Amino acid sequence: MALSGRAWHIPARLSPTRKANVRKRLKAADEVIEVLSQTGVTCRALEWAKHQPKECDMLPRDKYTTFSRKHKEYRKGVHRVPKFTRVPLPRTTPEGF
Repeated sequence: MALSGRAWHIPARLSPTRKANVRKRLKAADEVIEVLSQTGVTCRALEWAKHQPKECDMLPRDKYTTFSRKHKEYRKGVHRVPKFTRVPLPRTTPEGF
């Protein structure tokens, strides 16, 4: 029986396991940033990453959602961003929103 719609549906909410994986990835990224900053390497992306809050300093709203102009209340679930596991997302909301 063929049903219309996407073959792979995006869940409405992040499950506890997926939330734990998001936290794990954020912590791993924080460790990489820390190691690179200790080695003395400098680049624009590293300077941007240093100014972002660490995982332990982030609010749950910022960990599991990201800014989006098109969505209700300007936030959308991080799992709805294409390739969110590989692309560095801003960890804060832009000023003015």
